[in-house]
Amino acid sequence: MNRGESQGLFTLLEELRIPYRAVGHPPAWGMDDLPPIEEELGAIFCKNLFLTNRQQTEYVLLLVRGDKRFRTAEVSKKLERPRLSFGDEDMLWQLLGLRPGGVSPLGLAFDSERRLEVVIDRDLLVQEEVAMHIGDNTESLAMKMSDLLEVYIPHCGHKPIYLDITGEVPHG
Repeated sequence: MNRGESQGLFTLLEELRIPYRAVGHPPAWGMDDLPPIEEELGAIFCKNLFLTNRQQTEYVLLLVRGDKRFRTAEVSKKLERPRLSFGDEDMLWQLLGLRPGGVSPLGLAFDSERRLEVVIDRDLLVQEEVAMHIGDNTESLAMKMSDLLEVYIPHCGHKPIYLDITGEVPHG
């Protein structure tokens, strides 16, 4: 499978027997563009954030509820990783085969060296289904959260870390 290739991702989902619903749509550049797509898919998107440490030696894919505030300082403290910030576009492409605006856990299929740590906001666990982009921000799909967590992510060789993300700045 080539980086950025959505057809390969569909094939992988079918091989894993993960049911999904997919739709094409105008480019979605941010959370404000997602409600019509969520309505069509019948599932919510989460924020998918590509983070790195200051030295760019450790990488994190953070999934957090879309309506929740996010602070890098909180995640850094809870993961005991100082100074996490947003990763750069070149490394995002290298590791996940994705471009900004299209970050998705589906890109974990391209992380063959398992360089990413997957971190998931516990509040997402109550979602029956989750929506995500497929390779870029003009095509999205919905799948059961249980399939993402119990089939897809483990197939990609990752074991998620679950955190309680509050959006608050940690003290101490």
